[in-house]
Formats: sequence, C-alpha cells, structure tokens
Amino acid sequence: MTRHVVTLNAGSSSVKFSFYEADGTLHALAVGQVEMRGDNRHIVVRDATGAVMHEVGWPADPEKGFHQDALQRVLAWRKATFPDAHVVAAGHRVGHGGVRYEAPVLVTDAVLAELEKLVPLAPLHQPHNIAGILAAREAWPHVQQVACFDTAFHRAHPFVNDVFALPRRYYEQGVRRYGFHGLSYEYITGRLRELEPLYAQGRVVVAHLGNGASMCAIRDGLSVASSMGFTPLDGLPMGTRCGQVDPGVLLFMMAQEQMGADAIRDLLYKDSGLKGLSGISHDMRELEASHLPEAAEAIEYFVFRIRRELGGLAAVLKGLDAMVFCGGIGEHAWRVRERVLEGMEWIGIELDRTANRENASIISTQRSRVRVMIIPTDEEAMIVRHTLRVLDREAGAAA
Repeated sequence: MTRHVVTLNAGSSSVKFSFYEADGTLHALAVGQVEMRGDNRHIVVRDATGAVMHEVGWPADPEKGFHQDALQRVLAWRKATFPDAHVVAAGHRVGHGGVRYEAPVLVTDAVLAELEKLVPLAPLHQPHNIAGILAAREAWPHVQQVACFDTAFHRAHPFVNDVFALPRRYYEQGVRRYGFHGLSYEYITGRLRELEPLYAQGRVVVAHLGNGASMCAIRDGLSVASSMGFTPLDGLPMGTRCGQVDPGVLLFMMAQEQMGADAIRDLLYKDSGLKGLSGISHDMRELEASHLPEAAEAIEYFVFRIRRELGGLAAVLKGLDAMVFCGGIGEHAWRVRERVLEGMEWIGIELDRTANRENASIISTQRSRVRVMIIPTDEEAMIVRHTLRVLDREAGAAA
C-alpha cells in the first residue's frame, strides 16, 4: 500500500512542511511554509520542481494560536490537493533529544513530558517543536506523530568530545556537547555509502553550511566530533548566530553593560554572526554582492573559522579521506568553497577550480589524496525514512 508522510519543522514564526509518498521508494510531492507576516499569515506550497502549487495570505485570528492555525491550513491544503492520500504519520524535526533519545520515537504523552524537560537546553527551539507536535495532534488526531531528533546522530561521541571542563555535576545534569544538524549528517552519510562506499568507511569531514552552519567529523559512518556543542550557538559563525565566543565576553556584557540573560540570548542568536559582523545582512549572497569592506571581512571570518575547524576535525580523525559540502552555502557558494580549500594541499586536498565553479559533484582533482564532494542534503527525506521505520517497528512489535 502506498503511504504518505508529512514532515513538520515548527519554529516561532514559521512552520516548514513537506509531503512525501512512499511506495517502495520516496517521492517528494510538495514542500511548503506557513509564516507570520506582521498581523497576517501566509502559506506557499511548491512542487518537486519548485513551481508554486498554492499560495494565499490571510489575517491572523487572535483566537487561534499560530501553530494551530498553520497546521489547519496545511491540512486543508492537503485534503484539497491530495484527497485520496493515505497519510500514516507526521514526522517532526525536534531540536533536542537530550541524553535519553538516541533514535526517533513515537510521540506519547510520556515522551512529550520528557521533551518538556529539555526546554532549558534549547529554549529558542524546543518549545516551538513541542507546539508543532501538539498542534498536529489536534489537527490530525488519527495520525501517528514521530519525533526525529537533531542531536541523536551525535550521541555516540566519545567522552572527550561530549564533555566540558566544568565540575562533573554539570555533565551528570546534562550539560554536554550534543551537536546538532544530525539529520543532515545522517542523510549525507547514507548518500555517501551509496555514492562512494569506500570513502564512507573512512575518515570524513562534512561541512553543513547555511544560515545555520556546523561541521562534523565522521569515522566509519559514526559521528565522533561536532563543531556545535551544548546549543546551536557554538562553533562556526552563522547567519545571525555568533559561533564560538569566549565566555568572558558574556561576563563582560553582564558586568559592564548590565545585560540580562534575555538580552544576551537575543544578541547571540538573532543579531550576531554574518549579520552582526557585517552590519549588512545574514545572507551570503548579499554579502558576496556587496562592495563594502564590512561584507568582505564577515566572509573572511566565516572562511577562517571553517578552515580552522577543518584542521581540528582532521586531527581528531587522525587524517582525512574525504570532505563533503552541503547546505545552501556549501552547495552553491563556490567562492566560499574555493577560499576554504585554497592552500589545503598540506592536508591532502587539491582543488579542481573549474569543477568547483561549476558546482560539480566532485571538486577535487584526480591527484588529490582527499576526495572533496558536494552532496545536496535532504533532512526531510531523512525524517520520512525514520518515521516509516518507527511505524514499521511498532507494527512489528504489536504483531
């Protein structure tokens, strides 16, 4: 029987979704987003080619919460467009699974209670992920809900890549280097097994570069180190997030500028990164098109941090066999990739500049000891696969 799955990624002011068909293979039928625009709300849905299938705006109803309203609109669109679809589940991207959740799970009241306990670990993401699950349960009461965690892929980290040098009680309380973008890294690892099985068994660094950016060291398909830590703030600078920062800077803000936790949180998450450093934009395309020196300096710092992280992760792996770029910047910004890989012969990378500028799938030369690839990521497809596996597992257990 053909099955259909909806994926949901709920944020504070947007709900991203996709609609998949599974009949032995996966087919993305549509992707879309509902977002708040001032006092109005707006939905746009595109087919697999990117063509707009549906788009409409409407005034916000003060009696309805945003997530409830968004999911009702998604349901109405699905029923009108695919009335005969056999929707078996909604798969949710959940930012934090904590120490406990190392794999996707069927959402129950007990699971929701556990996810609520993790809100302090991801205060800007977890509450909205939970709100999306609750809204989906209300809008689609007969559909199974599955939680897929962005931290799960990294739960096999060795102790030294999981801990901070703080009193041990904090580690026991869950203050650990969780890493994020796990769904993306898991998808890339799977694609690498299909495309380059020998390299997939080796030492690989994956650079997920987009508005959110991180890097991961993978050995034999398992994550052993990530640039992100306790929250999605750490490591590389991002569109609006700071990346690595000396904790003393935060103490300075508290003591000298009398900033509280909320103000610091907003600064680090929303007004830093490429946006804060350039004073222009969080969008790499706008920065590359700008002639202002601040734009060039922001890009230079972004590249510098990637190069520094690449060297560190290669050291963790004790060498490098392959590197993969993914994400919006990683897949399309050839100038960034060129600057990252320039002069990296010492680590075994020799860049094919022509292939890189053409966004080819392999951008290293034939002489390069390290294979460098561009592999488009697909976190939604990963969520669908996990969701169907959970359903099959539950069905098998009940048989």
